[in-house]
Amino acid sequence: MNFTDTHAHIYSSKFDGDRAEIIGRSVQNGVHKIYMPNISVESIDPMLDAESKYPGICIPMMGLHPCDVKKDFAKELYVMEEWLEKRPFSAIGETGLDLYWDKTFFEEQKESLKIHINWAKQKNLPIVLHCRASMDETIKIIREEKTAALRGIFHCFSGSLEQAREIIDLGFLLGIGGVSTYKNGGLDKVFPGISLEHVVLETDSPYLAPVPFRGKRNSPEYVPVIAERLSFLTGKTIQEVSIITEQNSQNIFHRF
Repeated sequence: MNFTDTHAHIYSSKFDGDRAEIIGRSVQNGVHKIYMPNISVESIDPMLDAESKYPGICIPMMGLHPCDVKKDFAKELYVMEEWLEKRPFSAIGETGLDLYWDKTFFEEQKESLKIHINWAKQKNLPIVLHCRASMDETIKIIREEKTAALRGIFHCFSGSLEQAREIIDLGFLLGIGGVSTYKNGGLDKVFPGISLEHVVLETDSPYLAPVPFRGKRNSPEYVPVIAERLSFLTGKTIQEVSIITEQNSQNIFHRF
């Protein structure tokens, strides 16, 4: 079986001591691609270094995380726009809105998100959305900015069935990770109300490790654990989960 981790910060310094071993174990577990969302200007170099050392496995995106949007965010976006002109990236992201940690720069977050959406449209790339404590607000902006070409992933989806259906109606995918294994994660109420055709797998490594690794450093090697949970929630075999989510990943990242 093949799996794709559509969202992992494998370039994080938390992997500096054993990145090669982690990627080796991930590949042994069938995880043949790891898509890397960018966070800030500072994360670009380590992300591209991971791509260079693990070509064809570690695949970069370009974007500014909403928690890194500050008053001078335009300077960071200028650097990222230059990178988007210099070389190809698999997606725009991660971008979005975050009302969990700090609401100080929420207006700037919204402005940044709209700039990222324009990049996605101009480059014909998927957009990867962070929407912690801001699901409805993010859906609203995507609905307002929607065109036939705009597509992407609502990363780390942990919303309601109604929100899932709104996202699907917009032509976006749901990124499902370790939260699906949590007792109070809520996704048992979402599945099987939606089809696997609208889902991709992710870890958000090094964060949000699935049960039984919760509280420890997350890793792309745990993607099969999430697939097993989806198998249980949907009544599909793990082989079916693999086949369907792989096709979805290929469809959304079709050039990479």
